[in-house]
Amino acid sequence: MKLYLILASLFFVQFSFAQDATTATIPKVWSLEDCITYALENNITVKDAALNKDIAEIDYSKAKSSRLPNLFGSASQNFSSGNTIDPITSSYVTDQINSTNVGINSSMTLFQGNQLNNQIKQNKLFLAQSVFQEEVEKNNIALNILEVYLQTLYSKESIAIAENNVTASEKEVERAKARLDAGTIALSDYTEAQSQTATNKYNVIAAKNDYQQYIIQLKQLLELSPLEDIEIQTIDENMDLVNLELDKMKVYTNALGFLPEIQSSILNIEANKKELDIAKGAYLPTLSLSGSIGSGFTSINDNTFSDQFDINFNQKIGLSLSIPIFNRNQTKAAVKTANINIEKAEIQKQSTEKEIYKKVETAYQNAVSAQEQVIASEASKIAAEQSYKLAQKKYELGGLSTTDLVISQNTFTNAQQNYLQSKYLNILYHQLLQFYQGNDIQL
Repeated sequence: MKLYLILASLFFVQFSFAQDATTATIPKVWSLEDCITYALENNITVKDAALNKDIAEIDYSKAKSSRLPNLFGSASQNFSSGNTIDPITSSYVTDQINSTNVGINSSMTLFQGNQLNNQIKQNKLFLAQSVFQEEVEKNNIALNILEVYLQTLYSKESIAIAENNVTASEKEVERAKARLDAGTIALSDYTEAQSQTATNKYNVIAAKNDYQQYIIQLKQLLELSPLEDIEIQTIDENMDLVNLELDKMKVYTNALGFLPEIQSSILNIEANKKELDIAKGAYLPTLSLSGSIGSGFTSINDNTFSDQFDINFNQKIGLSLSIPIFNRNQTKAAVKTANINIEKAEIQKQSTEKEIYKKVETAYQNAVSAQEQVIASEASKIAAEQSYKLAQKKYELGGLSTTDLVISQNTFTNAQQNYLQSKYLNILYHQLLQFYQGNDIQL
C-alpha cells in the first residue's frame, strides 16, 4: 500500500512540474490597452516625471512654511582666566571663570515686500505645472507605444506573407524539377526557381528579425525583462479603415483646449509673472520680529546653580526694519530679467501652439493620404493576386516561363506589402486624430 502511495505522489509531482513548465512557456498576449496601462505605471520616464511632481509638492510645502517662525535652542559652557568680562553679570574681573549659558530664540518675517506670499503662489503654479508635465510624458509614452505596437503588427503580418511566398516557391521548385526532368524547361529556369525560393527564405528571416526588433522596443517601453516572451494581440480585420469625416480646425481647437503642453505653457507664463513680483518686492523694506529667553551660571557668583538660573533668567523681544537703499543694482537687474523671462515664456507658448498645429495638420494630411492609399492598394493587391494565380496555372501548363512567374509573385508580394503599410499607417493617423480630440487610444 505504501508503494502505491509513493508512486502516486511521484506521478503527481511530475505532473505538477509538467503543468508549470507548460504554463511558463506560454507568453502573455498583450493588447494595445494592456501595453498603455502597464507602461503608464512602470515606464521610467513616467516615474521620473512623477518624482519631479513630488519634488514640486515638497517645494510648495517648504514655501508655505516660510511664513512660520523659526525656533532654535542654544547651550554653551565656557572657561576663561585672567582679565575678562563675566558673560553672565557683564562685570570686569580678573579671575578664573566657569560659565554656563542656555537659551531659546525665535524670529519670523512679518513683511518682506510680499515676497513670501508671491513665492508660495509661484511654487503652487510650479506644482500645477509639474502635474501637466507628468501628463505630457504619459501621452508621449502612449503615442510611442501606439506607433511601435502597429509597427510590430505590420512586421508580424509581413512574416506571414513571406512564409506564404516560401511555401508557394517550394511548390514551384517541385514543378520546375518535374518539367526539367521532362525536358520542357532549361536548367536556368529551374535554378531561377531555386533562387527565388532562397530569396523568399531570406525575406522570412529578415521579417522575423524586424518583428523581434519591434518587440524589443515594445518591451523597453513597458520596462519588461529582455528574457520575457510576449505576444501582441491582432486587430479586428473588419475595422473600418476608410471613414475620415473630421474638421481639421476643430481637431486643432480641441487639442489646444485639453493638451497638457498648452496648460503647462500658460502656467509657465504665470510663474514668471510671479517671479517679477518677487523681484520687485526687493525694493520694499523687510520687517522682522525676534525674541529669546535664556539664563546662565557663573562660578564667581556665590549663589547655587539653580538660584543663579532663576536670578539670571531673561526675556527679549524686538522688531527690526531693513530698508533697501542701494544693492549695486541687483534688484533692478532681477526685475529686467524677470520681464525678459515673461516674454520668453509667451514665445514658448506660441511655439507650443505651432508645434501642436503642425502635428494635427501632419496627422490629418497623412490620414487623408493613407485613406486613399488603402483603397488604391487594396484594389492593386486583389488584381495582383488574381494575376499571380493565373500565372501559376499557366506555369503548371507550361505556358509561362519561370522568370515571368517570379515577376508575377514579386508583384503580388509588393502589392501585399503596400496594402499592409497603408493599412497600418491609416490606423496610426486615425488614432492620432482621435487622441488630439481628447479620445482614448484604442484598437
